[in-house]
Amino acid sequence: MKHSRAGLGVLVVAVLVALGAVAPAMPVSARTTSGWADWGPLAGSAGDWSTTMRLPAAGFPAATVTSDARGGVGVVSGASSWLGAATPPGELYGSSRGQQYLNLRPQADRPGSPSVTTYSFGRPAPAGGWAFVLGDIDADRAVVTARGPDGLLLTGPELGWQGGFNYCTGPGSPSCSGAPEDVPTWDPATGELIGNLGAADTSGAAGWFRPTAPVASLTVEFYQRSGFPVYQTWFASLARDIAGTVELVDATGAAQGVLPGAVLTLLGPDGTELGTATSDESGQYIFPGYTAAPGYRVELTTLPGADDAYPFGLVPFGDRAVADVDLSTADATDVDLAARAVRPVAVSGAVLTDDGVPVPGATVALTPAGGGTPLTAVTSSLGEYLVDGVGWDTGGDRPQDYAFALSDLPEGQVTAAVPDGITVAVGQEEPSTGNDFAVRAPPSLSGRVTAGGEPVVGALVTRTGPGGTVSTTTAADGGYAFDGVLPGAHAVRVTPPDGYQADGPAEREVTVAAEDLADVDFALSRPGAVGGTVTDGAGEPLPGATVTVAGLGGQLTVATDAVGRYFVDGLAPGDYVITLTVPEAYAADVVERQVAVTIAGEHWLEENFGVTHVPVQGPTATPAPTPTAAAGPAPSASPVPSLTPRPSAGPPPGVDPGGTQAGGGPADLAATGAAVGSVGLAAAVLLALGIVLVRGSRRAAEPAGGGD
Repeated sequence: MKHSRAGLGVLVVAVLVALGAVAPAMPVSARTTSGWADWGPLAGSAGDWSTTMRLPAAGFPAATVTSDARGGVGVVSGASSWLGAATPPGELYGSSRGQQYLNLRPQADRPGSPSVTTYSFGRPAPAGGWAFVLGDIDADRAVVTARGPDGLLLTGPELGWQGGFNYCTGPGSPSCSGAPEDVPTWDPATGELIGNLGAADTSGAAGWFRPTAPVASLTVEFYQRSGFPVYQTWFASLARDIAGTVELVDATGAAQGVLPGAVLTLLGPDGTELGTATSDESGQYIFPGYTAAPGYRVELTTLPGADDAYPFGLVPFGDRAVADVDLSTADATDVDLAARAVRPVAVSGAVLTDDGVPVPGATVALTPAGGGTPLTAVTSSLGEYLVDGVGWDTGGDRPQDYAFALSDLPEGQVTAAVPDGITVAVGQEEPSTGNDFAVRAPPSLSGRVTAGGEPVVGALVTRTGPGGTVSTTTAADGGYAFDGVLPGAHAVRVTPPDGYQADGPAEREVTVAAEDLADVDFALSRPGAVGGTVTDGAGEPLPGATVTVAGLGGQLTVATDAVGRYFVDGLAPGDYVITLTVPEAYAADVVERQVAVTIAGEHWLEENFGVTHVPVQGPTATPAPTPTAAAGPAPSASPVPSLTPRPSAGPPPGVDPGGTQAGGGPADLAATGAAVGSVGLAAAVLLALGIVLVRGSRRAAEPAGGGD
């Protein structure tokens, strides 16, 4: 039974203050706050990035972020791109100006090479109170998925799509040009967020989500449709307060005053302990600034000990806790609890597992020998219980024996040890303490999912056996665990994330006995990739340069695109040689690079080359010799798949691809001889013109700007 007598408690305190008995205390206040995420430094390199994301609301779990986006990404300050207060998210969370966000790109600028970015929360993020925004979704598309604590995919409605908007329009927007109608569209069935129909490079197109179910992991696959895209990600949270008063009441529940010094515990929607608070001189307490979500629980955990006023101590009156505290729409300021004096004889103890873990919510019964109504108590989050008034029903003329029993244990737990019965003597007031129960918890089953020894985040692991089928996802260290596993035969299966495949059996048969079962591990692999940029002596991109990637599976020759980039993926584990064929009239100090790909699927995306133009000395000058490209290893009979080129997205409309043939090989070079001077001059002019056109077609890629 919940008692809400804050007003009466405050009145009692006011009377006591007037009498000089109690010092005045500041009243509990409550307020709603909002804020944007802080990001850790972006570590790693192209194809293998990691960072952390933390929201300011108390109790919100931090997320480990991993991404295989290419280079040109970063955590950005929010000084030049932001969500204004007039945008839909801004109306709820305030302007994000000066607040950090994350800039990411595809794995490569072609439709078939998306980047995969995964947010793995330390524990499930709550169902409500937070949002995420994807910005600059115009000439590209994103597929958004999330998994709950059970490992199952969230539905479209559970992802909480709120709509599209353009952050370049409206008051307080950044200095970018956008149209209100230029917004992405969302398909809840496929999870696809796609930009404008023409795949045109515009500014400010954004969409946002407010999940309505707990989220264990969130994944964004980002695809190029045209151009050289980049997208932005913001996270925001709302926070509200939980407050109340701890009252003193008599055995009937009648108010006697307020209680300072009581310790209260706040439990999150997933049952995790989030913090403690102590009631002040006015009996009031507060848990400030917690995520604005439903499902909190406030427990009266520890009461002041015995003193002159209460020689036998205090015990919660009615329910020990208030459950289902909801911060979704407003602060909770009347979460009141009550305590009363203990009546002798008090009988107390704890319920713990065999390894010392508290068992909350269990019911302890103390039954008189020979029959009678049992006296009961429910264990706290610390596993503690107290039953008082024991012996009052005996008539006071003879001792009374009592026996202990335990019920309402979590599924799979069994009682391992019960305290001996007690005897309450006639006139006894001394409490009986240390009456502890031992519970045998079902074993756990755990392991890790790795690729090349590196953790794989967000892999789905499913266990099927006694008790049914349950799923979970791997954490930042690649680990997973199932608690409370019933003994018997179980099948454990891993579902690799996108871009991975099982490097061995994807399912294991195991037998669970009485002890924990660990090291049920899985190894995955993924294809590797290489890429980079070829630039001239001025640092400008060089389109049409020929690059050969050679390994045990053969070799593949590709040409750099309109911004000087090359990319080859789908590489099996092995050693690779990357060779640049230096264009005529150029020279290079480095024409070969070597990389190794393991089953971790390394993405070597910064294997860059620089060339220098060799000036023509006169009409009869002979151009500098072109270095011979290093020969790659000869193809072997190895079972490693042959290198297969991916189709290129091609240059933007109106941009010459830099002298490549339709098949992707090098175009014919200008003839040499008496006319080499004029040909060289013409080539230089054409090259300069090509660079100007390329510059004009390039999309803004600097992290500080945050746009496409």
